[in-house]
Amino acid sequence: MEFGIFTVGDLTPDPTGRRSQTEQERLASIRKYALKAEEVGLDVFAQGEHHNPPFVVSSPTTNLAWIAAKTERITLSTSTTLITTNDPVLIAEDYSMLQSVSDGRLDLIMGRGNTGPVYPWFGKDIRSGIPLAIENYHLLRKLWREEDITWEGQFRTPLRGFTLAPRPLDDTPPFVWHGSIRSTEIAEQAAFYGDGFFHNNIFWNIEHTAQMVQRYRERFEAYGHGGAEQAIVGLGGQAFMAETEAEAKRFFRPYFDNAPVYGHGPSLEDFTRQTPLTVGTPEQVIERTLGFADAVGDYQRQLFLMDHAGLPEDVVLEQIEILGKEVVPVLRQEFARRRPTGVPDHAPTHAELAALPRDADYHQVISSPVARAQQAAQDSKQEATR
Repeated sequence: MEFGIFTVGDLTPDPTGRRSQTEQERLASIRKYALKAEEVGLDVFAQGEHHNPPFVVSSPTTNLAWIAAKTERITLSTSTTLITTNDPVLIAEDYSMLQSVSDGRLDLIMGRGNTGPVYPWFGKDIRSGIPLAIENYHLLRKLWREEDITWEGQFRTPLRGFTLAPRPLDDTPPFVWHGSIRSTEIAEQAAFYGDGFFHNNIFWNIEHTAQMVQRYRERFEAYGHGGAEQAIVGLGGQAFMAETEAEAKRFFRPYFDNAPVYGHGPSLEDFTRQTPLTVGTPEQVIERTLGFADAVGDYQRQLFLMDHAGLPEDVVLEQIEILGKEVVPVLRQEFARRRPTGVPDHAPTHAELAALPRDADYHQVISSPVARAQQAAQDSKQEATR
């Protein structure tokens, strides 16, 4: 099981009277959170992409490249790469570059974004969001997997004899998740390609999340990628922790009440009942997170939002420390104990993907218990002959 943190990069004034950050300070804090995540043993750091205030993370690759140079182990990801308003050619180039800079410690979550005004800024129409996501991702796959591409679609100028440079590291594209909250077409797309499905369920009840994940699992199996239980699933979550639930709520409440997305809406108590937001003790976060698997089945990646709504840098760093030292070790143990045989315990790594035969299906080769046993026997035999 992989655990990590993600950021949406909002720049929200501190509602308690503390000095608010500048844009530069906010971006610097995000980089500090990534380093802290590796320090405390987390597996993944993911950064979002937005092009409108109050968000300041318009270029995920810039921050992630800096983080890659300062870290050694942690997987770098995006909590959204906008597959709709970005040109697939630029996505292919940027993330091939980042894949090389990070020595393969990279995957992506493709998404449509949740801010409608952004579409016309990039010459797109939000009413074409789903067709854009489908066509652009199809082209992106070709760009990463083929050379000398001639292609024509509905939403961009044709390509004639185009070859991507640089090519993906080891000629192996990054693993891709498709992120969606409510669009069944995106769950279908993830299943069709055998990619991962990430449900960022921080605004939705667990029953809705379970329905979306179940649809993806069923279609994943229908497309022949393996059993439904072998599908690669990730979930979002949000937590704020203190020694007691009362203390956690006392501190977090003004930040919740003024948050740019859900502030001035449902009460903190209503929101925590209706969504995965957990404001309480580390033990409560552990219990709530284990409950996600009861609803959606064993899954591979859990990311927590820790730095939203103007929380001070020192507070966020402390929250990441608690997550890494007190919460995640228990969750690792419990998820490992509960995981059925044959269910992947992580998303595919670059090394695993690069080792596969050309065009092989990761799930059929890696996730199958029989295939794993055969590979282990083969490795043992090769070792014995050296």
